[in-house]
Amino acid sequence: MNDHGAASSHGVDGGDGMSLRNLYQEVIMDHARRPHGYGLTEPSGAESHQINPTCGDEVTLRVRVDASGRRIEAVSWEGHGCAISQASASLLSDVIHDLERDAVNARIDAFRTMMQSKGTVEGDEELLGDAVVLAGASRYVARIKCAMLPWVALEDALTRA
Repeated sequence: MNDHGAASSHGVDGGDGMSLRNLYQEVIMDHARRPHGYGLTEPSGAESHQINPTCGDEVTLRVRVDASGRRIEAVSWEGHGCAISQASASLLSDVIHDLERDAVNARIDAFRTMMQSKGTVEGDEELLGDAVVLAGASRYVARIKCAMLPWVALEDALTRA
């Protein structure tokens, strides 16, 4: 930002040290502070509770599908843990709302591929939306489980729905 509150046009880092990585970290922190989809709703089609035993992060995710069993009507969640696990659940709730199961499964697979890449795959923004900001977590083995926790809960809940 310049003195007049306008963004600088000095390349990716804005000329003021605000790198793309810092922007991604800010998106993660924003979702952790003000999570989307937070608060378990009724009725629920299926629920999954997942725990990361390494760090104690927890998430309970509920998913409701339509009468055909193919479209996600609603997803809600509650949990506690690090900013990465909480932001991941928030971002997931934005990405999968009102999609067919096949499209949701494609997103789960794309997220898993990104997280298993050790930082070599940036993620497909068309499939993952803002969840691509979590790609950097894939460079840290301890953080992969944190980011994957809500996605594993979704996958489990969908098998139960």
